[in-house]
Amino acid sequence: MAYTSHNLNDTIVALATPPGVGAIGVIRLSGEEAIDIVNQVFHGKDLKKQTTHTIHFGAIRDDSGRILDEVLVSLFVAPKSYTGENVVEVSCHGSNYIIQEVIQLFIEKGARTAQPGEFTLRAFLNGRMDLSQAEAVADLISSSSKASHSIAMQQMRGGFSDEIRKLRQQLIDFASLIELELDFAEEDVEFANREALKKLVEKIQAVLRALIQSFKLGNVLKHGVNTVIAGRPNAGKSTLLNALLNEERAIVSEIAGTTRDTIEEVLNIKGVEFRIIDTAGIREAEDAIEAMGVEKTMQKVQQSALLVYVFDVVKTQPAEVQADLAKLIHENVQVLVVANKMDLNPYTKFEHYFPKWEVGSGKWEVGSGKWEVGSGKWEGSSPSSDFRLPISDFAWVPISAIHGMNIEYLKEKLFEAVLSSDMALEGTVVANVRHYEALQKADESLGRVMQGLNEGVASDFVAMDIRQALYFLGEITGEISTDDLLGNIFSRFCIGK
Repeated sequence: MAYTSHNLNDTIVALATPPGVGAIGVIRLSGEEAIDIVNQVFHGKDLKKQTTHTIHFGAIRDDSGRILDEVLVSLFVAPKSYTGENVVEVSCHGSNYIIQEVIQLFIEKGARTAQPGEFTLRAFLNGRMDLSQAEAVADLISSSSKASHSIAMQQMRGGFSDEIRKLRQQLIDFASLIELELDFAEEDVEFANREALKKLVEKIQAVLRALIQSFKLGNVLKHGVNTVIAGRPNAGKSTLLNALLNEERAIVSEIAGTTRDTIEEVLNIKGVEFRIIDTAGIREAEDAIEAMGVEKTMQKVQQSALLVYVFDVVKTQPAEVQADLAKLIHENVQVLVVANKMDLNPYTKFEHYFPKWEVGSGKWEVGSGKWEVGSGKWEGSSPSSDFRLPISDFAWVPISAIHGMNIEYLKEKLFEAVLSSDMALEGTVVANVRHYEALQKADESLGRVMQGLNEGVASDFVAMDIRQALYFLGEITGEISTDDLLGNIFSRFCIGK
């Protein structure tokens, strides 16, 4: 979507509140003529004589003098507005008829309908915010949890942008010295201290890699944590889902194989959303429909970030638990082992099921294979010769789902599993895929800079790699941008933002 198809100097109008019947609807205008257009149909004070950030009561009348509605008009005079232009917000009653009539009246007086995200695009183009802050506006609107809200607010306030801008400026200072050397290439002079440049590149790469690493956390906090409840039939998976949600969401029965399709619900724990998926029991299916359910279970497990493995402490043998986990565990998943029905066997302990687990070492033997959590490597028979699991230990949670025993403790463990990394929410967390990819490319360019410095390559090649790194960092904040990039970003916004 290209924004060159419309003149960005036009005055634009759109409904800023969600469509549908409500008590209030807010119509937003932005542009040089915004105040004059509203003033032509507003009967109250002369808006052109009022100061910025003031609210005025009056009526909106059409050309025939018919009153469309009594409204409140909020004035934001350029440059002290969201877009940096004259902005007027008309608060009218939420009738669809009234809203459409008022918007059509403004269009007749010279405004045009805004494109998706055009208000925020203008804010970016007018220097009111950089590109990463503009993207955070959309994230803030769509945030559905405390965690995603915190990340969006931190980015919108410029914390991430400031960090990138400082790194980029330090690199520009050195790049200018390298470029200066190229002007004096025949005289063989060196203005940029190569050792100092190496230290700077190492410093910038350390920051970039920390930001890149934070994306894993930021992405799950933004979109929710895919959490799969898996285990054998009648292990109590559906009972556990009901206990976590505190409602009868899943059918519970003593008949094995009751759950044949996945059931998905959202659970919010301390501001973090967990997308809980209850799955069909793992066993040899007795009919085609159950087989499809088991196959879907395995698919969901492979897509999960968090695996809650539930087993019955009365009926499930240690070898069966170990065999299940060896089958279910996959790369980049966090694992919680939930020992259910503890009320029927209260003396069950962790070491009963993992006798060859070396406490504190993170080593676990399964059949002829051995898994070491710290290194993430299997020895002998294994699901993968290069298997990695980013946890320090199994989380063992004894519960009785039917009696609600230890459910709150399980929720604590779920929360800890997500925030188990050293990355704190108070720090800068990357949650945008575009930023993540740009950071990776900048890091790769700096890697080539470092390689060039170590191998003593010519200054022009070093300068080229530095320019590439600067380009990718500039893409994040919008110091480097294209119409296609802007169109792709802002087309995903709602019309009134």
